[in-house]
Amino acid sequence: MKKTTAIELLGGTPGKAAKALGYKAVQTIYAWPDDLPQALQDRIVGVLARTKKPRQKRAAS
Repeated sequence: MKKTTAIELLGGTPGKAAKALGYKAVQTIYAWPDDLPQALQDRIVGVLARTKKPRQKRAAS
């Protein structure tokens, strides 16, 4: 996963991404490599699984 993709998934800004992951400093996000290691990817997926609202089914028209 690319750093830019992760930031988008976590809110769209480095600040929101840092907050979602529980980091106190946004600089942590800026220090990420462009290609994220698997452990960090797994953490991001876990945060998304816990925080995203489930999709609602569409009503049949």
